[in-house]
Amino acid sequence: MATLVLDNGAYTAKIGYSLEKVSVIPNCQFRSKTSRLKTFTANQLDEIKDPSGLFYILPFQKGYLVNWDVQRKVWDHLFGKEMFKVDFADTSIVITEPYFNFTSIQESMNEILFEEYQFQSALRINAGSLSAHHYFHSKPSEICCLVVDSGFSFTHIAPYCRRRKLKEGIRRINVGGKLLTNHLKEIISYRQLHVMDETHVINQVKEDVCYVSQQFYKDMENAQLKGEENTVMRDYVLPDFSSIKKGFCKPREEMVFSGKYKTGEQILRLANERFAVPEMLFHPSDIGIQEMGIPEAVVHSVQSLPEEMQPHFYQNIVLIGGNTLFPGFRERLEAELRSLVPAHLSVSVLLPSNPVCYPWEGGKLLAHDPDYDEMVVTREEYDENGHCVCEEKFDI
Repeated sequence: MATLVLDNGAYTAKIGYSLEKVSVIPNCQFRSKTSRLKTFTANQLDEIKDPSGLFYILPFQKGYLVNWDVQRKVWDHLFGKEMFKVDFADTSIVITEPYFNFTSIQESMNEILFEEYQFQSALRINAGSLSAHHYFHSKPSEICCLVVDSGFSFTHIAPYCRRRKLKEGIRRINVGGKLLTNHLKEIISYRQLHVMDETHVINQVKEDVCYVSQQFYKDMENAQLKGEENTVMRDYVLPDFSSIKKGFCKPREEMVFSGKYKTGEQILRLANERFAVPEMLFHPSDIGIQEMGIPEAVVHSVQSLPEEMQPHFYQNIVLIGGNTLFPGFRERLEAELRSLVPAHLSVSVLLPSNPVCYPWEGGKLLAHDPDYDEMVVTREEYDENGHCVCEEKFDI
């Protein structure tokens, strides 16, 4: 019997059989501005000739799966003959969902997995639980870990002890990658070029040039200097989708500091945007979101737990999710925590080599766990007892 592991994120779906490699695929549909009528699903994105003005149709809104029609299309594509050729009657699925997911969404998911696709068995679980499983598997001596999952819709902080999540310590900050991209679109549109429709391009800009500042005010001063002294400024060459397929950062030695470029490329000049955008993860109040930043929320979460456990959590902080890939993210979080945590406790923050696929790898390990068969709900059990058997077994 095959096990399919699907980390169903709001931006990308990480999917693969437990004996094979993972594929990271956009979890949405697209319409391009040239062919308005045709809808592209998931990884058909590569077929679009001109991805400027791409229109995204997302199954997730504010982190919850609300658009089932789109999600069905994406899953049909993933499970179908072009991609994973799933034989549902002989396949078990591990699928992720957000913490404290709404019961109505959980029930819809049960129905789709068992009644429409008719999987042999299924396990619904949080991505953080898979990450914790992965962490405890790689460090068997540890009993506690704190998962910081900074994804597309929001950032979750979740403490785990002996593989169980401690619900009273879970915190959520409503800042994620989507907000960062949208904010970058707004400030670029306000300062230099109207890019409000260019989500795809600006998301690429964000991934290529943004970083987390270690000394915000010092970088802010640097960003205001003129000419060569300004070490923060970068020129980003925008793609025109004919000769330049993908945008890139101009090398420092090719930058023209005064006057215009002779070449006809379209240039975005970015200075303080590079670090002011990811700064929102640490200080959401900068743009009027009245919430804690990640370091404060970590401390808030740990302080709600029994005192004798607290040192163990500070020593085992794991970062997952796409935002943790910003250069300097781990160092900044560790430094800020160091200043907030009592001096006699040690702080250690781990950034895995691939934080996006870390939960998927955890799901892969879980699928080969001897207790795996105890955790899933089989189709027979579901047919007999309906949603209540899922509610009892899956701790969401």
